[in-house]
Amino acid sequence: MAFTLAGPCEYREEIRKSRFLALAAPVESAQQALAFIEQHSDAGASHNCWAFRCGQQYRFSDDGEPGGTAGRPILAAIEGQDCDRVVVLVTRWYGGIQLGTGGLARAYGGSAARCLQGGERVELVARISARCHVPFAELARVKARLPEWQALLVEERFDAEGAELRLALPAQQLQPVAEQLANLGRGQIRLEWD
Repeated sequence: MAFTLAGPCEYREEIRKSRFLALAAPVESAQQALAFIEQHSDAGASHNCWAFRCGQQYRFSDDGEPGGTAGRPILAAIEGQDCDRVVVLVTRWYGGIQLGTGGLARAYGGSAARCLQGGERVELVARISARCHVPFAELARVKARLPEWQALLVEERFDAEGAELRLALPAQQLQPVAEQLANLGRGQIRLEWD
């Protein structure tokens, strides 16, 4: 089971006089992750190390730290927290004391993990696109049931008789929702999906 974050979160820590700031956020694409990194990186910091995972796409950067001591541990923290569609940026301001390769890996990976643990997590659910036409008389009742069905309203188009709803539903909800819609609309509302 994979999770993403409900919103951005941060974690601050000082390790042997070096300051670390971990920022994490939910993202939908690699482009969105890279934009977050560019926007939140501090040019005055010693290092801006990061990692992200979006489905099968992932990348990481050590930003000048010894190879494998920053980006990879941050990615490991993302995976260790069962996260997907998440970017983590860990900014370091050097404090004058060398941490060594093991210390760096623990500092970057640990900051990233604690940042993700402190954020509100949301379960990622695979959804299937479905559509139905709902008469005006039933529209308010159907829309009120959407949260109960874990349905996301993707699009709503009105015509003379009612509204064409495009929904994103968890796969296990398709059949039960189709039956409930048929009952609500006395057989007039049919849920269709590909």
